[in-house]
Amino acid sequence: MAESQKPATLGARISTAISSAADEMRASANPESPKAAERAAKTSGGRRPRRARLRLTRIDPWSVMKTAFLLSVAFGIVTIVAVTIVWGVLGMAGIWDSVNQMVETVIGEDSTSFDVQDYLGMSRVLGFTMLVAVIDVVLLTAMATLGAFLYNMAAALLGGVELTLAEDER
Repeated sequence: MAESQKPATLGARISTAISSAADEMRASANPESPKAAERAAKTSGGRRPRRARLRLTRIDPWSVMKTAFLLSVAFGIVTIVAVTIVWGVLGMAGIWDSVNQMVETVIGEDSTSFDVQDYLGMSRVLGFTMLVAVIDVVLLTAMATLGAFLYNMAAALLGGVELTLAEDER
């Protein structure tokens, strides 16, 4: 009796599979069916953007050093240009002359003439700015490279940073 039930069960399974396949074919042929509308929405512009979950486990210290060096040199150049512009604007605005007059009134007329440009001249300020820019280039490059090494060590222990990247929804 068990043998007679197996073919009936198998036959029932086959007929169910065939009828569901036929229903799917009819649904895809009929554009008003809800399943066909879902498929059309997914394949057309209504699809969701793809997402990828990635883990950042290593940063190349050499590329970090090159990038940090380039960015810190650019920062140093910007600093030198900014100080030059500020010192030029202060000179054209007459700030140094007013500082000289104020110091002469405070000290008195009988003393030697005072000129703030002797102490804070353009050449001295730019020299100091260039020194600071060079020190910044060395320190920022070294700190960024050290940071990459430290991140690699921490990522080896903890697994790194997990990122989720997605396409634009345009």
